[in-house]
Amino acid sequence: MWSLAWPYALLALPLPWLMRKLLPEARGLAEAGLKVPNLSGFESLRDRSDAEKMLNWRFWVAVLAWFLLVFAAARPERIGDELDVPVAGRNLMMAVDLSGSMDQKDFELGGRRVDRLTATKAVASDFIARREGDRIGLILFGERAYLQVPLTLDRDTVKILLLEAEIGLAGEKTAIGDAITLAVRRVHEQDADAGEQVLVLLTDGANTAGEVMPLKAAELAQQVGLRVYTIGIGAESMDVSSLLGGRRSINPSADLDETTLTRIAQLTGGRYFRATDTASLQDIYALVDELEPVEEPESGFRPVKSYFYWPLGAALALAGLLCVASLMQRVTLRRKAEVQAHAG
Repeated sequence: MWSLAWPYALLALPLPWLMRKLLPEARGLAEAGLKVPNLSGFESLRDRSDAEKMLNWRFWVAVLAWFLLVFAAARPERIGDELDVPVAGRNLMMAVDLSGSMDQKDFELGGRRVDRLTATKAVASDFIARREGDRIGLILFGERAYLQVPLTLDRDTVKILLLEAEIGLAGEKTAIGDAITLAVRRVHEQDADAGEQVLVLLTDGANTAGEVMPLKAAELAQQVGLRVYTIGIGAESMDVSSLLGGRRSINPSADLDETTLTRIAQLTGGRYFRATDTASLQDIYALVDELEPVEEPESGFRPVKSYFYWPLGAALALAGLLCVASLMQRVTLRRKAEVQAHAG
């Protein structure tokens, strides 16, 4: 769509005509007569028709140049289609436990019993897909914490590397404090001025390894403004076969340290969630979406490109043409006068 940024500039179009009508005419020198020694000076009158044609041509060129100059002052521009402006999201780190206990098959997915990590992959992948605009990073931890994906806008890569994670890849134990400390370091080094820093940490046990205690790591997270949401995963009861051939109920999440996970969330301004099955795990990630909503892109932006330089350049070219034509006419008249003077 074409438009004019300053359409009121077109009101200047009749300005030359108004000036001619309103201003008084310049007074010329009037004489009673002409004194000429001979009739040679009247030879130039033969070219009067040519001069009138020249004047008429220059007049219309000047009119066109004025129109282009005023049109350029109105700033013609082309407005593009409406675009959505992506907004800068938050830094969101995800820390997933790969310790040996994540192999416990106390979750169901698609009607079959699966281990905790498989259920986590399915639910967390959907969560990642919804976080458009956020910079997402992935930490995998067991006995040690490893940065699998640095903060990035490439959600597909984060999902692929999460799905490729295997139980025991980072060791059999659990280093919760090291995972939080690594997240603190990464978000602080990459963008210390970011307004929103979030860590979603999922584990099924207690801190049994690592160099930094979980609560000490939580204090570091609090200092840099990293909000930590902790998720304790694992069923509360599960029926297993006994040695005598019967069935007995056990608590597969007996090692889960809910007290420490709750304290970590409280210190950093986050929340602790308990996931006992796949449905509750899905609800938890949906609730995190509500607590940390994705910023909606701003609609209504239209790219604008100005084209004022085209009519401006054309007006300057026509003005230059008029100057050259006027100069050539003066040179021609001077040469004729010199020829007539020599002839006389």
